[in-house]
Amino acid sequence: MKLSQALLGAASSLALCVISGTAYAQHAVSGIVTDADGAPLPGAQVRVRELGLSTSTNRQGQFTFLSLPAGEARIEVSYLGLPTSELALDVAPEGRNFITFTLTPDAAIDRIVIIGSIMDGQARALNQQRTNTATTNIVSADAIGRFPDENIAEALQRVPGFGIERDQGEGRYVNLRGAPAEFTQISVDGVAISQMAPETRAVDLDTIPSDVVNAIEVSKSLLPNQDADSIAGAVNLVTRSPFDRRGLRLNAQGGMSYNEYGGANDRRGSFVVSNTFGENETLGALFSASYSRTDRRVDNFESIWDTVTRPEGDEIFAVVETEIKDYDTRRERMAFTGALEYRPDDQTMFFLRGSASRFEDDELRNLLHIEYEAGSLQPGATDLVATWSNARLEKELRQRIVRNEVFTLSAGGEHDFGTVELDYSLAFSRSEQTYPFRSQLNYRSTIRPTISYDYTNRDLPLVSLFQTGEHLNLAAFNFRENTFRGTDTVMDEWSGRVNLSGEASLFGTRARHQAGLSFRLRDGASDEFRYRDRRGSTGAQTPALADIISNRPSRNFDYDLGFKIDDALARAYWNAIQPVSTEDAVLRVPQSVEADYIVEENIYAAYGMTELDYGATTVIAGVRVEHTDFSSTAFRLNTSTEAVTPVSNSRDYTNWFPNLTVRHEFSDNLIGRLALTRAIARPNYPDVVARISVGDTPPLTVRRGNADLRPTLSNNFDAGLEYYLQPLGLLAVNVFYKDLENYEFTVRTAGEFEGLPAIFVQAENAPDGFIRGLEATWQQTFDFLPGMLGNFGVFANYTWTDSEMNIGRTIGGRSAFPLPGHSSYAYNAAVFYETERFNARLSYNNRGDYLDALDADDGRKDLYWEGREQLDFTASFDVTDRLGVFFEAKNLTDTPGIRYFGDRSRVYEYEKFGYTMFLGLRFSY
Repeated sequence: MKLSQALLGAASSLALCVISGTAYAQHAVSGIVTDADGAPLPGAQVRVRELGLSTSTNRQGQFTFLSLPAGEARIEVSYLGLPTSELALDVAPEGRNFITFTLTPDAAIDRIVIIGSIMDGQARALNQQRTNTATTNIVSADAIGRFPDENIAEALQRVPGFGIERDQGEGRYVNLRGAPAEFTQISVDGVAISQMAPETRAVDLDTIPSDVVNAIEVSKSLLPNQDADSIAGAVNLVTRSPFDRRGLRLNAQGGMSYNEYGGANDRRGSFVVSNTFGENETLGALFSASYSRTDRRVDNFESIWDTVTRPEGDEIFAVVETEIKDYDTRRERMAFTGALEYRPDDQTMFFLRGSASRFEDDELRNLLHIEYEAGSLQPGATDLVATWSNARLEKELRQRIVRNEVFTLSAGGEHDFGTVELDYSLAFSRSEQTYPFRSQLNYRSTIRPTISYDYTNRDLPLVSLFQTGEHLNLAAFNFRENTFRGTDTVMDEWSGRVNLSGEASLFGTRARHQAGLSFRLRDGASDEFRYRDRRGSTGAQTPALADIISNRPSRNFDYDLGFKIDDALARAYWNAIQPVSTEDAVLRVPQSVEADYIVEENIYAAYGMTELDYGATTVIAGVRVEHTDFSSTAFRLNTSTEAVTPVSNSRDYTNWFPNLTVRHEFSDNLIGRLALTRAIARPNYPDVVARISVGDTPPLTVRRGNADLRPTLSNNFDAGLEYYLQPLGLLAVNVFYKDLENYEFTVRTAGEFEGLPAIFVQAENAPDGFIRGLEATWQQTFDFLPGMLGNFGVFANYTWTDSEMNIGRTIGGRSAFPLPGHSSYAYNAAVFYETERFNARLSYNNRGDYLDALDADDGRKDLYWEGREQLDFTASFDVTDRLGVFFEAKNLTDTPGIRYFGDRSRVYEYEKFGYTMFLGLRFSY
């Protein structure tokens, strides 16, 4: 089912009609809304009922009406969780009109629900969501802090529509509404950030700690003033402002944890300090810092499945390799934010903001590798039970340090000229991934044992090697190779934007017109290098395996791997051997050249939109246009002469994005929304650059870019109803449909390359596809219950999605495929209890199975992540008004991470990392 192009065309036509209008010769009124402690209240609804006007407060609690007639105006402010307030203002024909609202608990009301941090965070989020025109979700800093979520990915898993992709138990990428991670744009204070990894546009959100943001804004339906590369939605990380709370402020927290696996400790600490200066507090400064370190053991069992021919002549799907991995990991996060803001009056603001995050993953991996297919399959094998003779054994130590860094810096201003508002900004961002150290030391056994396995227990199979013990004979292991490799990827982007808005009359009603220009200029490069040295004694004497074995047992689940390789001795060897093991003689030239690329991508955009206010109904119509200039350079190796030739390609294209968004208030508490939008996802860089990467042995695996690859486009339909429960709660349902065109997928085809048999791996465009789904949300405080029961509350959401891409032809018996990252369901359920000094929350999260990697040729080789559940608990107690203690328990269900090929019986990876208990202190001033 296609979205009606006529409706999208109508939205575009309407947008082009709004450039004319008659300005009101009236007077601007602005103000601020705070609570009893002076904290600004974002999302408060501000109305002038007799004129049918409505607006809402921004993050600093400020609001503006650009045009009110002179004379008395009665202004009403409503905020979920606090009593409504109304004040009369005499709108003066000269000068500036300003009014302050302070919402305080009313003794006449039996119960004011905002009594603690959980409810305060919920109130701030719901009030902003209620007053937004588009479909959004807001997560406040208080809400983030009440979950045991160390990074942004994990914080987002609590939001309706989100699932997360994990690495060793920690969230990394997000899937919004069943879409691939590349379909969600990530920004910091409105500055888009690029990917760190070279192979995808998805942003590694485990890089950014959750305690450096003030709020997370999720846009599920876009407006024309937003970047269009957000098919699933857009996530904006809002850092703190010194004007969030005026005056000197200091908040700090820190603590330590116990990890079940390895018995190691986590450390985590952060602080934020801010102040406002001057007689009228017009200048503000803020600085925040965050640091965390996690030391953890991870048990991991991996099996490679493939089709093999039995001696009897028929084909089965069997395990051909097993890798049993014993991990010792250290993960460090460090982040800083800073802000300078100057607000000489309530009409003007200048800002300078910056953020920097660094994530370093230092991973030691002891590995036992069993290569069954190096031997012979014995008669009588089945898919789950088999015996292989002459199998190969290898032991290996790998140390890999990967470092991700994200930096943003932006400057700009906002001006309110009475009838016209202007804002502008210039920003720079850098995303970088490097490998300061990545080395492997490998030994191979001369013993070629006969090994049987039984995968009837699909997660932890029986393997006869652990009864016969050939892998424990260290004297049989000889040096095989050492390797050094790394990849350096850097993406730099300059961006700028200017927006102009004003009020006028259109079609006999008040209208707010807005237009803007923007640019994003991105330069990126990825450089890979690989060395492999099998010379053994060159430069430094390679130690025998028995000489570098430690006395630390290596056990993975119930598998006895012997003892770990001494990492200090291995590092000493690596340091000694590296100068000669990274000579040109051992450089793996094809792998070090053909994966490299340089890209330049410039995006120029303009938009126009008009907001029409028909009392209870708000209509936004507009259009955005984006022009993309793309160029790239890759490198081709002549295997005969080893000459390297740069190969370049370039293209440009223009896309139009019409938009129609409607918000209707059926009552003060019942709100409906509908949106028709269009969005884009540009190709991943390795898939579109002019590269060719060739494998080592026939049949050659030839990976090549596709210069004709087109961006994915999506026509989107969103509709929803939200009922806001009094005094603080929400019942909501949203439906969505995304009509995809030119979805990018990877296909393998057989052929010849330079006269040799080859398998070509290349990205192509699927003609069409879709994502559709439904979200349901329930949030409520049980203040209507008697006594202590009134301090309970609930937070729950459920998302159902369905997706498909149709590739226009049949491959491997299929023409329609699921989308990577798609789960058919995801849900959250949390119960909390809160008083003025104490709160506790028990939270449960669950998402269904999802596709990790597609094998278009053979559905049995599609790689899936099994759905995962997790139960967490948090509690905190305010000892004094300034000092509090908190406790977190994470993964109480001790849920593993599981991947499988095609069917749950063919487990590829089974991994466990245990639970974590954290205890800490909070201080505020």
